[in-house]
Amino acid sequence: MKKIMLAGAVACGKTTLCQRLNGLEQTYKKTQALEVVGTTIDTPGEYLEHRSFLRGLVVTASEADLVLFLQDATQDRFLYSPGMAGMFPVPVAGVVTKADLATERQLRDAREMLELTGASPIFAISSVTQEGMADLLAFLEQ
Repeated sequence: MKKIMLAGAVACGKTTLCQRLNGLEQTYKKTQALEVVGTTIDTPGEYLEHRSFLRGLVVTASEADLVLFLQDATQDRFLYSPGMAGMFPVPVAGVVTKADLATERQLRDAREMLELTGASPIFAISSVTQEGMADLLAFLEQ
């Protein structure tokens, strides 16, 4: 599997996805610092939410093969900038999270916003129900 870095807002599902990808028990835990779990780099949401920490994401990405921008479909707040994927030294894909809780419109809006960042491809998943996980896993195995 590719070494990936997860980036996204607080509570968007980064740690839950990290746990799912690494076969760990699904438990809630607030990520306080960068954590490497298997081939996954889990980052605190504050790295995206506070622009002074954004450089930390870009530098950390150099240790990965791929960055995943996560967007919680149930949230209206969007913290990525248009073209933001271009800041990173590795390819960036998008993941719309909490697909099991979102409406079709929310899923479409989240996907469109991730497309604006330059992330490609984009997957819609639920780490809880595993909806969309097979497609994401197949992509990560390439």
